[in-house]
Amino acid sequence: MHQLDRSYVPSPVCLSRYQHGRDNWNNLSDADRQEIRVALEVMQGRRCAYCECSLDAHHGQHIEHFLQRGRYPQGTFDWNNLFWSCERDNSCGKHKDGCDSYNHDDLIKPDVEDPEQFFLFVSNGSIALRASLTAAQQHRAKETLRILNLDAQWGPLRHMRQRAARGYIQVVEDIMEMAAIHPPDVRQPLLEQELDQSRSLPFCTAIKHVLTRQGVTR
Repeated sequence: MHQLDRSYVPSPVCLSRYQHGRDNWNNLSDADRQEIRVALEVMQGRRCAYCECSLDAHHGQHIEHFLQRGRYPQGTFDWNNLFWSCERDNSCGKHKDGCDSYNHDDLIKPDVEDPEQFFLFVSNGSIALRASLTAAQQHRAKETLRILNLDAQWGPLRHMRQRAARGYIQVVEDIMEMAAIHPPDVRQPLLEQELDQSRSLPFCTAIKHVLTRQGVTR
């Protein structure tokens, strides 16, 4: 889970043709849904807004209402309430919508807040809470992980993140070896290059935290 920037992505024109109280989500045409997906892809890439897995045939995808339509119907056609989520039953949007009642204000919204201020992605695939969090922030971080089921102890997401980050541990070790014999102006561009190349990859936050040695563990 990482921060998304919605500010430079205009609301899809099709959403202006629908109105809460008059229309429902099932009224959207296939063309309108595709227009929304295209806008979400500009903001997210082809990655789930929550777990960062690839939105492909294997993981599926759906247009996700951050505030559930059943509990917040006025947000049905609100661009700021829409994300692109994978279709996995045991995590992310579908898991959230199957949860019992919870406080929406507890959820960390990735286009409003930076999830990296709350979470540390560890190379073993787990997600730790930042040590600097207040009690209130810890509660919200734990609730976000629980409601989206992003860190189930034996869940597949842990294994997927671990596999994505594993190959970069050696890169970090190589860079650290270079640090002993080369000045920062030699090794830093290599690190920046690795970070830049990984930004479009699935589970890029886990990769980033390994590359920056925040989440490396044995």
